[in-house]
Amino acid sequence: MQKFKAIISGGGTGGHIYPALAIANALKRHDSTTEILFVGAHRKMEMEKVPRAGYRIVGLWISGFQRKNLYKNVLFPLKLVVSLIQAMYTIVRFRPTIAIGTGGFASGPVLFVASLFGIPTLIQEQNSYPGITNKLLAKRAHTICVAYGNLSRFFPKQKIVLTGNPVRQDILELEAKTEAANAHFDLDTTKKTLLVLGGSLGAKRINELVESKLNYFKQNNIQLIWQCGALYFNTFKPYHSNQDVQVLDYIGRMDLAYAAADFVISRAGASSVSELCLVAKPVIFIPSPNVAEDHQTQNAKTVADAKAAILIKESDLNSKFEAKFSELIQSETLQNTLKTNIKQLAKPSATDAILGEVLKLLST
Repeated sequence: MQKFKAIISGGGTGGHIYPALAIANALKRHDSTTEILFVGAHRKMEMEKVPRAGYRIVGLWISGFQRKNLYKNVLFPLKLVVSLIQAMYTIVRFRPTIAIGTGGFASGPVLFVASLFGIPTLIQEQNSYPGITNKLLAKRAHTICVAYGNLSRFFPKQKIVLTGNPVRQDILELEAKTEAANAHFDLDTTKKTLLVLGGSLGAKRINELVESKLNYFKQNNIQLIWQCGALYFNTFKPYHSNQDVQVLDYIGRMDLAYAAADFVISRAGASSVSELCLVAKPVIFIPSPNVAEDHQTQNAKTVADAKAAILIKESDLNSKFEAKFSELIQSETLQNTLKTNIKQLAKPSATDAILGEVLKLLST
């Protein structure tokens, strides 16, 4: 088997980083001699997360274009030029046999330069509404792996392969972990458990919602695993002393958190949506309105339109949350419908499917 080198770029958010790591791990499982180099953006979370996962990473001096504050874009042209030069230097030194991008600022220069050198390139798009980087790269990419259908309006149809999003493998068999999960979180098995997820940094509006509904949850015999995020942990950690409320900045064993949950409240980032389809628990999505192209709302709407989840916009939380949540916890029929329908959207073999597309490119 011919040894190959893969350069992988994607970052800025966990939604880009974790799929990139999943693909890297799949490449290593397929052939342990594969050399992998990550390329990220300076001072972004990938510069910490990737080395922690055991991979080398180099950083580019790149940042996204700021739509809301144009004054912050003064250095953007210079950063882009410098990043293209850095990407060229990195590719010449590493000499990859394939370039893989999962979105984010840094993947633009890397995949663009790789295509100039004739290196096969693959894009993995997680969202139902693509980010600007992947849309710009689409014409130069050889293969575009997507998680949602109907993306031919953004990408060349002949390049699209519907694979799903890569997800952590430890969430595939959760039923066998229920007892361990209850013990890990010291849960009362006579009560229902609500898992609240706001992403690694946290979601301010979701945290405020949970804080305002603590008495409501208590009245409904609901215990909480509340991941409030690193940014908000100091604000909300005093509630950790409340009975049936666990406030965490980060959940290391997400498989056990999912196994313990009866209901989930979550943002609608692409990775979260893909994982929750596999988890197949009743979900309320509260998408962030503060992301590019409002793609979280698009992700959540795709699932909600399939009657596989409940979608509540941030602007509707005050007027709709209690009614929607009460209906959910009181109706086993609704719970079962959501669980059945969301499981049908799951793609448990997504990582292997993407690996297959990588291997196809390497064999051409």
